[in-house]
Amino acid sequence: MSNSAPERDVVSAARNGLIVLTAMNLLNYVDRYVVPAVFESIRHSELHPTDTQLFSLTSAFLIVYTLSAPLFGSLGDRGSRPRLIAVGVGLWSIATALAGFARSYGALFIARASVGVGEAAYGTVAPSLLADYFPRSRRGRVFSIFFVAIPVGSALGYVIGGLVDTHWGWRRAFLAAGLPGLVLALVALRLWDPPRGLHDEGTSKALGDTRDTYAALLRNLPYLLTVAGYAAYTFALGGLATVMPSFLQRVRGLPEAKATVIFGLIAVTTGLAGTFLGGWLGDWLLARTRQAYLWLSGIATLGAAPLVFLALTASQPALYWTAVVVAEFLMFASTSPVNSAIVNEVPPEMRATAVAVSIFAIHTFGDVPAPMLMGVISDRSSLGEAVLILPVAALSAGVIWVLAARRGEGEDGLRAGRDPQNDRTSKRPA
Repeated sequence: MSNSAPERDVVSAARNGLIVLTAMNLLNYVDRYVVPAVFESIRHSELHPTDTQLFSLTSAFLIVYTLSAPLFGSLGDRGSRPRLIAVGVGLWSIATALAGFARSYGALFIARASVGVGEAAYGTVAPSLLADYFPRSRRGRVFSIFFVAIPVGSALGYVIGGLVDTHWGWRRAFLAAGLPGLVLALVALRLWDPPRGLHDEGTSKALGDTRDTYAALLRNLPYLLTVAGYAAYTFALGGLATVMPSFLQRVRGLPEAKATVIFGLIAVTTGLAGTFLGGWLGDWLLARTRQAYLWLSGIATLGAAPLVFLALTASQPALYWTAVVVAEFLMFASTSPVNSAIVNEVPPEMRATAVAVSIFAIHTFGDVPAPMLMGVISDRSSLGEAVLILPVAALSAGVIWVLAARRGEGEDGLRAGRDPQNDRTSKRPA
């Protein structure tokens, strides 16, 4: 559809865009989490990686993804967003498939690192496009649909990776995960690219140079606090997603197929329930406080932190499986609210850059160092000790978001006091 879509087609174009972008996001996470599903097979293959090298396969992709994100964020605020998305999906799909042909650890590392370029082109631009498809009052629900692809895609990555690996080997698991994305890359070219800020109050301002955009983001304290909490959250959730299949096999003694399938089913069920509930509840609370998204994310993550610890330390299956289920549910409840908060805290003309900076921060300080740090600790002591850094990260995320919400409410109150239209007390008779 062209950028000059008739008014009557706007709603249809927005819905079609949401469907296509969500399907892409699902494949995005299938490609990511097919890797930890086959970790143990790669470890026992002719490549013979150490735990540090093995867990660094996740970090390789994330490092390139993180470094590429600012470039694509800037391009996404200025150029054709559907074209960037098409290029990104095509690149990551090819790179994922090529991992199945790697004959050395170095070749496998490069293939996984290359996935990051494609995902950066998609990941920075898609939230900006969605924000322009739908009004502010619906973004929590819209993002809950978009981000429900995280648990579903992650679970499919575990299940597809584990089952294909069991029957045909880990190399074919990469082919099964990567090739379907090439079809969606062609579909992306047909997406509608609406005017930036279409559903926001006022008009979108002309975008200054890149330096001015970054300077504006660095002065935006609510945005910075949200991203800081998001980094700690990503450390915890990304670390769990990477290490749990290996943890369940080595520490709990589960066979590969059982570990990957059960954890995948838990991820998809808790992710569906948590992400949908978080998005809808965030929109409902938004009528009561402008900081609804941060309050919800902070309280849910604070509740998850002790359960993450219990899941990693309890020895009774009934206890640790219950803790895993509830902790994953609470963690996923934050996914759409925190991303809604990020796009709402910045002007429409710099949303792709804001998302890019957020991606850079959450991966640089989140799920890039998490697997590498756990790999180093595991090589020196044990995997059971390495995972204990994850509940600390979850606790930190919850604390930062609660503090950010409290500060934001204070600033909202000051603004209301200065604005007679928002200050009800100014209308009272003397």
